[in-house]
Amino acid sequence: RAVALILLLLCVSGMRAETALYSVPEEAETGSFVANIAKDLGLTGEELSARQARLVPEGEKQYLQLNQHTGDLVVREQMDREELCGQTEPCLVRFEVLLESPLQSFRAEVSLTDINDHAPVFLNKEIVLKIPESAVPEARFLLESAQDPDVGNNSLQHYNISSNDYFHIYTRRRSDGRRYAELVLDRALDREQQAEVAFSVTAVDGGSPPRSGTALIRVVVLDTNDNIPVFTRSLYKVRVLENSAEGAPVVVVSATDLDSGTNGEIAYSIVQNSEENLQTFKINPETGQIGLKKTVDYEETKTYEIDVQATDGGGLSAHCKVEVQVEDVNDNAPEVIITSFTSTVSEAAPPNTVVALFNVRDRDSGDNGRTSCELPGEQPFSITPLAADAYALVTSEALDREEVAEYNVTVRARDEGSPALSASKTLLVRLLDVNDNAPTFAQAVYTMVLSENEPAGTSLGRLSATDADAGKNAGVRYALEPPPPGAPAAASFVSVDTESGTVRALRPLDYEEVRAFEVAVRATDGGSPPLSAQAVLRVVVRDENDNAPVVLHPPPDSSAAAGELVPRWARAGYLVAKVVAVDADAGQNAWLSYELAKATEPGLFRVGLHSGEVRTARAV
Repeated sequence: RAVALILLLLCVSGMRAETALYSVPEEAETGSFVANIAKDLGLTGEELSARQARLVPEGEKQYLQLNQHTGDLVVREQMDREELCGQTEPCLVRFEVLLESPLQSFRAEVSLTDINDHAPVFLNKEIVLKIPESAVPEARFLLESAQDPDVGNNSLQHYNISSNDYFHIYTRRRSDGRRYAELVLDRALDREQQAEVAFSVTAVDGGSPPRSGTALIRVVVLDTNDNIPVFTRSLYKVRVLENSAEGAPVVVVSATDLDSGTNGEIAYSIVQNSEENLQTFKINPETGQIGLKKTVDYEETKTYEIDVQATDGGGLSAHCKVEVQVEDVNDNAPEVIITSFTSTVSEAAPPNTVVALFNVRDRDSGDNGRTSCELPGEQPFSITPLAADAYALVTSEALDREEVAEYNVTVRARDEGSPALSASKTLLVRLLDVNDNAPTFAQAVYTMVLSENEPAGTSLGRLSATDADAGKNAGVRYALEPPPPGAPAAASFVSVDTESGTVRALRPLDYEEVRAFEVAVRATDGGSPPLSAQAVLRVVVRDENDNAPVVLHPPPDSSAAAGELVPRWARAGYLVAKVVAVDADAGQNAWLSYELAKATEPGLFRVGLHSGEVRTARAV
């Protein structure tokens, strides 16, 4: 069962907080309980669910899972401590708990406690030691180390050997905490009595129950060789850059032997103390020069401890240690890891609306691993720090989709190495339209002409309004406004198509009754709530010549039609009568002209073309 070590503390946007530490055994089954985060945060399960609580892992893989309803943190996938962390201790799985409304970030770590799932293993099941018969009691001989990937008490703790007449074993500890074994000679060897001594060595870890691994030791007793090799230094400390090429020299170790001939000839070798050392380093057996078999990586291993053995031709050997410190170079560019991203944002979103959450990680150390991030270019976004390497991409000002519909936002992370390395990640952010623009008519007043007597359905023209919004917010529908109380119902004369804005006559109009009228029209968009605009539609009725002139004087049915009296002395041009007529039409259709239709004496009278005056054409 996982044990919470400290309480989870709040980390508000732009502030740091302590990191919560939990613990769970490695290889814990899926669904195993780790902690109740809701309880540590002082929140209920309902609050966690309402605020859309979620886990954001530091890496790409999600090993843990949060139950939003109960607040329980459980194992999502089994974790192997050795696979995830190797010998690094503590082995931490880091993650963030993110809450929304308001945005809050909580940092936590789960420590994977080691279980004893590995036994110590000797890479060579048979170890051969060549020891001269002249070796004195209490002489020590380095043994090949067993490997155990577990850590702490579960790692290799001590060695023991089976019963024999010549040796006992002594377990020692290196500076990095790993154990190694030395054989100690209890009594002198005699090659003539026993040329070879064999016994088993067992490496035992500290688990419960303990695990162990065994190898066979064969001690070959050599004839006397008076002098053993002597290294010039017992400890060599060197540094190597992590970008050093394969085969690059690391250090030259040197030993001398006072013997002559083959007994004074020295061969150098690397004593097996870890598989990693054998894969990484090589030694020239004649010169003692140690070189790289492969490139080293500071981010994987910072220090190597190599045991070097110098063996003379007679089989005597001596040992020295080489400590190799790997120096970091700026060989890792920062990584921008997007943990949460909302690709669409409302144009009505207020400043500081969260668009994305991301982490910046650089595997280098020191200045090489110290990073900063920025947004190149001028855009309405900014970066808000949440924690040491966690950030939020937020809006920095009001947005307007009608000006810019989408943004390519580039997040650039840069380290402080020399030369600096950088990495970028581009996010496409699209703005969602809100109904913030009313329709706009192309004209404030539309004037359309309709000839009188045109049948119903005749098209007068088309209204046009546009809306800068998008989607249904930009859809425009047209309608006639109802007239104010007491005003003539002009809307009964025409109609407007709601979709196209086409204006049509509802019935034939008579110019003599209605010469022009105005009606208010409204364009309404499809937003919620809808926005609208208003314009004036003025319809002018065009006259047609559909009315005959009407004689007003003399009335057609009056006695005056019987005749007019003309005195005998009347001279030419004498006014006999004046005919008055009108026409209900307008314009040219109402201009009247007069002429004599019939007369008993056509040459005696004439009528004015436009005045209608009847006069004598000559003296009577």
